[in-house]
Amino acid sequence: MTRRIQSLDITALDIPLFEPFGISGGAQAMANNVLVRIELDDGAVGYGEAAPLPPYNGETQADALTTLRAAHAWVVGRDVSTEGWRRLAEEFRVRGGAGCGSAQCAFEMALLDALARGDGTPLWKFFGGAGTTLETDMTVTTGTPAEAADAARSIRARGIRMIKVKVGGKQGPAHDLERIAAIHGVAPDSPLILDGNAGVTRAAASELVRGLKARGIAPALLEQWLAKDDLAGARALAAESGWLVAADETVTSAADARRVVAAQSAQVINIKLMKAGVAEALDIAAVARDAGLALMIGGNVESILAMTVSACFAAGQGGFRFADLDTPLFLASNPFEGGYALTGGTISVAHIKAGHGVTPLAAS
Repeated sequence: MTRRIQSLDITALDIPLFEPFGISGGAQAMANNVLVRIELDDGAVGYGEAAPLPPYNGETQADALTTLRAAHAWVVGRDVSTEGWRRLAEEFRVRGGAGCGSAQCAFEMALLDALARGDGTPLWKFFGGAGTTLETDMTVTTGTPAEAADAARSIRARGIRMIKVKVGGKQGPAHDLERIAAIHGVAPDSPLILDGNAGVTRAAASELVRGLKARGIAPALLEQWLAKDDLAGARALAAESGWLVAADETVTSAADARRVVAAQSAQVINIKLMKAGVAEALDIAAVARDAGLALMIGGNVESILAMTVSACFAAGQGGFRFADLDTPLFLASNPFEGGYALTGGTISVAHIKAGHGVTPLAAS
């Protein structure tokens, strides 16, 4: 039986945040994303989301919209049953170019959702069925030490154990040390992930490490402190600190992951589906596993739709040591129904019966 793509619909998806989401490179006040809807000729419908983040590859919402609209001309009418989703994913990558990561992801998400819904298969099972739960962290964005302490109290009040802290930026390591110490003071038993978003210099990194050790604070993970191409610096940071170092911005493809392995510059790789799509994420995970590196699942500023796909990916694949799937908690509205269930810090996708289970409210 043939299964052809009957329609591809693309719309801007703008969701306000409760407050700006600050990282070392700046703050984001709204999720400027894209919603994709694919319908197959058997009536199955799937949804995907693009959440571009320019620091990865320069991609913006306008770029994602342009790429996806251009895909309409060659995607509609294609026979998924014979060509397969991965072949279409590869063609999308070739046609879209290097800067189409989130658009690529949205297309693959929507196509896989349609196929899985049509088959009555949940995506967590499609991705391997290894499990249905993850423990997520929640993020303390940039700000003052007092604001950081308040955010940590709120996170713990939600029942979330692991705290991610954004570090780096113009105010320097002394400011970050005060913020981290304030968080540790109100949540001393919380594992801390310190995320620099490639905005920490080597000198600042050494100062942060020395300051943390002097305060008796041992982070669970140092996530991408240094510039994305500074593999030697990342290797030295792991040696100096004795703590786990994760590559995030450094790894946007399986080829990048192989470079990290060769350079021995990280012990953890943070996989984000938005970097280059689902197929490439599967390849990155395979490279990491073969090399004995730990895995983390993360995302950009995404709604419950994309975050649920990531949860299905990581839980279904299994073996993910860290999860950072908290951005739906920062959004001031939710235009969808369905998605992962969150109890304290535990994400569950066990209730999802077909696809990713998320549907726009307007379509329900």
